Amino acid sequence: MNEIIKAIRATLVLWILVAVIYPFGILAIAKLPFLSNQANGSLILNAQGQIVGSALIGQPFTSDKYFNSRPSTTNYSTANPQKDDAGILKTGVSGASNLAPSNPDLLNRIKGKSDPDPSKAIAGDITRLQTAGIKPTADLIYTSGSSLDPHITPEAAKAQIQKVALARKVEPSKLETLIQQNTDRRFLGIFGEDGVNVLKLNLALDSL
Repeated sequence: MNEIIKAIRATLVLWILVAVIYPFGILAIAKLPFLSNQANGSLILNAQGQIVGSALIGQPFTSDKYFNSRPSTTNYSTANPQKDDAGILKTGVSGASNLAPSNPDLLNRIKGKSDPDPSKAIAGDITRLQTAGIKPTADLIYTSGSSLDPHITPEAAKAQIQKVALARKVEPSKLETLIQQNTDRRFLGIFGEDGVNVLKLNLALDSL
């Protein structure tokens, strides 16, 4: 009988610790002023105070007036569930394509594919970038593991300066400054790599 009582006590204590105290403790910490933004999704507001996205989730940009994001296998989760002709949402809204480097589908997307029928031809990302005057970099060609990465490398951003400067008729030096201001440095200076948040960069670009 004593063993049963001890087991019940241990279960109750553990339940209170992990199901009550811990969750509410984490919630209280997350609501601290310097952590509230991260706890609420790292939302980004425009100049009018409207939510335009999250610093953690990428968005597609295709106009010459904006810096382009890296490719996404899920189109950055913007597919319409009622009209998902491409089947983007069949397996969720985040994840890599899992295509091997030798997979024809991946090679066609990157290098392009000619076809007597123009509707079946694929231009290819390398051709698209070169046509826009952009030097292809790895992150402008390959998707990220989550397919939602909001960052590109500083090199990829700088490769697009001439395109954006020409479209907006601004000095390239101003764009270089914006890139530096919107570059997230390595965590603690040693972990990861420097990355440019494309959404933040484009919002800063609109404020010029």
